[in-house]
Amino acid sequence: MKQIASTLVIIAALFVAALRAYPQSSSTSVYLGFDRNDYPGDNNLSFLRQTFSYAGFWLNNPPGEKLNNWAGKRQVIESAGFGFLVLFNGKLDTELKTVPHARSLGKSDAQAAVATARREGFPNDTIIFLDMEEGGRMLPEQKAYIYAWVDGVNASGFKAGVYCSGIPAQDDGGIVTANDIRDNAAGKKIVYWVTNDACPPSPGCAFPKSAPGPAKSGIDYADIWQFAQSPKRNDVAGGCPKNYASDGNCYPPAASTSMHLHVDVNTATSADPSHGRSR
Repeated sequence: MKQIASTLVIIAALFVAALRAYPQSSSTSVYLGFDRNDYPGDNNLSFLRQTFSYAGFWLNNPPGEKLNNWAGKRQVIESAGFGFLVLFNGKLDTELKTVPHARSLGKSDAQAAVATARREGFPNDTIIFLDMEEGGRMLPEQKAYIYAWVDGVNASGFKAGVYCSGIPAQDDGGIVTANDIRDNAAGKKIVYWVTNDACPPSPGCAFPKSAPGPAKSGIDYADIWQFAQSPKRNDVAGGCPKNYASDGNCYPPAASTSMHLHVDVNTATSADPSHGRSR
């Protein structure tokens, strides 16, 4: 009996050692978040928090807007329990003109993004995403702008990310913008937030408790996936389920259209994808 007991002790010790050497895999948590151009209002934050773990936060004027009403709201949003997706609206190609001019703009926009992030109270190492609205293959001046911006942000104590398309461009040989940026980045450290609202892989305007991870976007290195946009892009998302509202927008559960809370929906493996919380 003593020999059996001794053998069992040895086996148990070996089993424990094996567990320590080869940790067991565990399911990765996935979190939903929203972004939108207009700040939703202080009174709506608790309602949105019922569905979302993090919120997009613009550092400058969102696309097509003449003002940024997210300014000064970082503390209010964090106090409501949200993490962050910190965004800086990048330049369109028509504004870049030449490679030298684009590179200069990239540097100055990086400085502006970092200065605003500090003023808003975001901590060092917060990931700031450069919003590139134009898809397809990036032109030389666009790449010069992106990489100058990335270098400037990464050198500042913050971290650089890019929001871009994860959809093959039909009019550009099927090139995927995220792949084009990554393949030409020459080893630069960039975090990727991709958009792909085509169904599949998107579930459309849905808020699943077991949300799909960012890699389900078709971009396996993506950290965040935006899988629904408001309004619905019929040219891309025309094959999605009929789960958008009648006005074509995507609304959180139990939200009426009169609340004007249409959102873009994102999934990430962190409840604070930009690591922008101060506590």
